[in-house]
Amino acid sequence: MTHIHGAAIRAYCAADRDRLAQVWLEASRIGHPFMSEAELLDQQARVRDIYLPQAENWVVELDGEPAGFIGLIDDFIGGLFVDPAAHGQGFGKALVLHALALKGVLELDVYAENELAVGFYRRLGFIETLRRDEDDEGRRQEVIRMRYQA
Repeated sequence: MTHIHGAAIRAYCAADRDRLAQVWLEASRIGHPFMSEAELLDQQARVRDIYLPQAENWVVELDGEPAGFIGLIDDFIGGLFVDPAAHGQGFGKALVLHALALKGVLELDVYAENELAVGFYRRLGFIETLRRDEDDEGRRQEVIRMRYQA
């Protein structure tokens, strides 16, 4: 377990599933304002029922409650979400650094319109390697592929 500012990073367990799906929804409402509420709720169900059980997830726990997570598929960040109430406290950075220590190299896709996330990853040293005009769901949303190598 890694500790940061009164929080701890630990491995995901099945009991975290519903809370982390809620964190995903709350953070996505901010980071993905171009998605409708119906799209967000549909995606939240997939996060809860498919992605969380299948990915390698690391959880930041604050005061005994999950406050965010990073989901990895090999060295690809499938998702990084922190409870908006805990934004700005270094938890997202800590999760990325934890994953980087495990993997040595990381890649991710981020919506170009999610300027907060794009800036966050650039500040951490990720570089853009590719852009495409559609996301994985076929939505006409520009997506940036970014990479970090330790």
